[in-house]
Amino acid sequence: MKFAPAQVTIAALIALSGSAFAQTAAPAAVDPVSYNISVVSNYKYRGQDQDWSKTKGFKPALQGGVDYAHASGFYVGNWNSTVDFKDPNGSKANLEVDLYGGYKFPLGDIGMDVGALTYIYPGATKANTTELYVAASYGPVTAKYSSTVSKGYFGTGESTSDGRGTGYLNLAFAQEVMPKVTLKASVGSTMFTSDVKNASLAVNYIDYSVGAAYDLGEGMSVTGLYAGGNKKDFWTFPATVDSSKSINKGTFIVMLTKAI
Repeated sequence: MKFAPAQVTIAALIALSGSAFAQTAAPAAVDPVSYNISVVSNYKYRGQDQDWSKTKGFKPALQGGVDYAHASGFYVGNWNSTVDFKDPNGSKANLEVDLYGGYKFPLGDIGMDVGALTYIYPGATKANTTELYVAASYGPVTAKYSSTVSKGYFGTGESTSDGRGTGYLNLAFAQEVMPKVTLKASVGSTMFTSDVKNASLAVNYIDYSVGAAYDLGEGMSVTGLYAGGNKKDFWTFPATVDSSKSINKGTFIVMLTKAI
């Protein structure tokens, strides 16, 4: 999830996976079905905290999902996480449910990935968002662009403007630098539509993350990273919590994951 400037009450928001990102299915292996479960010290998505109940950096979340990847390249999946924020109607969201599907295929030496992703927040439907995405990978580098096709972008644009067309560009790097240790880094840019910006509902901003993952064996891994975003003076917690603090504040995050 996602967003909420101090000026309006809209839904909260690495992609520690991170949906947060939401997740994207892996290429088909011997068993096309895979599962994952994680515990994370702070769920940030696109640089923003997904728990708005408190400003401290430690606010753990439970996450998990299932993926089906066909040998042809088609895949579908589901990923879920606990959250804590309110949508523009004031309805509270405690759960994020991501549903996605797409197709992976080679284009010369480049790995392509196209698909659609829907974020669902039971009980806080004004935050629901759907995006289309395209990604290209070459070696350790992946570039991915997502475009909103639902009217609201995590609550932004539902009333006074139209959030459709809001874009997100992410560049990610992942490379094993020594046995069992993978260095990870990413930078992303959220680009709102002119309707949203003209209504003073949001401003474009940059998010970042840098860290490393360690393979513990038997499907277990631990990841440590530092993540956050700029525009801290705009993206603040609700006044009822502490509007002097930013949901974009850089935070050190630890995540333990089990993949099956």
